[in-house]
Amino acid sequence: MSAALETRINPAGTVAELAIPLAGNGSDAASNHALKTLRNTVIPNTIGKIPGVHAYVTGQTAGSNDFGQQLAQRAPFVFAFVLGLAFLLLLGAFRSLTVALTAIVLNLLSIGASYGVMVLVFQHHWFDGVLGYTSTGTIATWIPLFMFAILFGLSMDYHVFILSRVVENRRRGMSTKAAVEHGIAATAGVITSAAVIMVAVFSVFGTLSQVSMKQVGVGLAAAVLLDATIVRAVLLPAVMALLGERNWYLPRWLQWLPGAPIEDTEGSTTEIALPYIREEIARV
Repeated sequence: MSAALETRINPAGTVAELAIPLAGNGSDAASNHALKTLRNTVIPNTIGKIPGVHAYVTGQTAGSNDFGQQLAQRAPFVFAFVLGLAFLLLLGAFRSLTVALTAIVLNLLSIGASYGVMVLVFQHHWFDGVLGYTSTGTIATWIPLFMFAILFGLSMDYHVFILSRVVENRRRGMSTKAAVEHGIAATAGVITSAAVIMVAVFSVFGTLSQVSMKQVGVGLAAAVLLDATIVRAVLLPAVMALLGERNWYLPRWLQWLPGAPIEDTEGSTTEIALPYIREEIARV
């Protein structure tokens, strides 16, 4: 902190405003340490000892710090609500405990990967020159929770779209492996096209002058790109192929779940399933 103080007092002499310059750039460790010292040491040992006087600390650093603490306290409730509701909806729609759990895990992987990209770019100063800005080494406090809400919805949309085709093929009589192969092949074109459009749109935000918008654009673009390529095209079919028939596990006490109807969009059961049935018979 600096000893240079600016003081303003109201005409009645009941309220005083003191402007105290803090060390650092306003959001780094030095600024947060100065804020903590001001609140926990300076004020209690000075103004805090005067009876009937109340002191409040505001400003950009204090507001950002308080907002971050409030988010940290409330974020677990948001995560629990979104993940829990998504799990219940998937469980009811596909009547599979395994499918619901793997969907949650895979969606969190893509979101976590986007967080990692943002840390590398904006906290470790990767691509500063490419993006046309100088990083402060921080990420806006509201961005992680905001991105979680957006990305989880987008990722779940992809996941349900693919799983609907896989479950549809499974109900036609295909083996799990054949159902996954046919489901991935049938949805690859649509998912790739949608991902290209979204990556292009989100990348535009990375060209804006406001750093927080750059962070949102880079994070969303990276998440969609990773989700549509590595997670949906590689990890999802690999996990379902390894699990095999365990994909459709449902405990006995949940057998009452009705399950959502899957629309048949690609032909009759016989037309689609017969080649795979022949293949299975040939293997035996």
